Amino acid sequence: MKFETDSPIPSARIAGRRRHSRLRVAGVAAAVGALLALGAVAAQADSISDLNAKIASAQSQAQSLSASVQAKADQVAAAQQQAAAAAQREAELSGLLAQGQQRSAELGVKVDKTHAHLQRARSHLHRALAALEARLVAIYKGNAPDVTVLLLSSRGFDDLANRAELVGRIEKADADLAARVRKLRNEVKDALAAVRQAKAQQDAYNARVAEARDQIAAVRANAEQQAAQLEAARQQEAAAIATLQSNVSTWESQVQEIQAAQAAAAQEAEQASAASAQQTVASWVGDWAIPEAIVMCESGGNFNAVNPSSGAGGAYQILPSTWELYGGSGAPQDASPSEQSQIASQIWAASGSSAWVCAQ
Repeated sequence: MKFETDSPIPSARIAGRRRHSRLRVAGVAAAVGALLALGAVAAQADSISDLNAKIASAQSQAQSLSASVQAKADQVAAAQQQAAAAAQREAELSGLLAQGQQRSAELGVKVDKTHAHLQRARSHLHRALAALEARLVAIYKGNAPDVTVLLLSSRGFDDLANRAELVGRIEKADADLAARVRKLRNEVKDALAAVRQAKAQQDAYNARVAEARDQIAAVRANAEQQAAQLEAARQQEAAAIATLQSNVSTWESQVQEIQAAQAAAAQEAEQASAASAQQTVASWVGDWAIPEAIVMCESGGNFNAVNPSSGAGGAYQILPSTWELYGGSGAPQDASPSEQSQIASQIWAASGSSAWVCAQ
């Protein structure tokens, strides 16, 4: 609904319109302040977006590094296992080598003893041969009795038999002695060759064991070095993950702080806007139930004003039919200011400014 009236105070209507303009300027200023606050919030929102991007990137990097750390941990475990197996095999080969070296040392002692024995046998053989040679020389020079003379000079058959047997025994004893010494020498010589061969075989075996041990030691050292390098790389990546997690925690705290600041700023802006709006409305409405400018335009603030053409009355220029509709009794201009304001506030709540022509 709309009401029409002829204001009896034109100057008051003009003043109301000016006041209305000033109130609009104040409302615009409050809106500008709210926009500036929203601009600050939007700037912080950009910071949150940047931080969230950093957080997402850091989390992605940390996830990738975590997979790499786990892979390196598995590789470290495999390298350590290989090093442990190589170390065990190295210890076994070292034990075999120690046994072989001990056996070689024993064979070396045996070679020395056998060689000394051979030297003694050779000396014995040389002495025996020298004795035989001396006897033969003595016989040749005539210093020893001739066998024929010895036999012919025998006295009887029994003496002849005894002398022949004695000569045979002497010759046999010399021959047997030389044969035994020669046999002993040969046996010792063969034993020395066998011992030397056994020692050579043992030394060759020891060399193979030492070579195998050196090879497995190289495998162990390489595995240990690889494990150490992998562990160092794993620790570096773990440290990088810790740094990323620390950064993520810091950025999340910053996001929370910015969000809290945004909420506080928004609340403050809202409160400021509400306060400004309340102040504006209070200034706009004044002591009236509707904006003062409309009242001044409609009646000049005269509670007894009456529009002769429409019959609208009172400060708010309410039609009699509308007055009755909202529970008023009698004519609006005859009611008290408080009753007029009460019904006007109800009309404003139901229809707003559209109920008054001056508000258009």
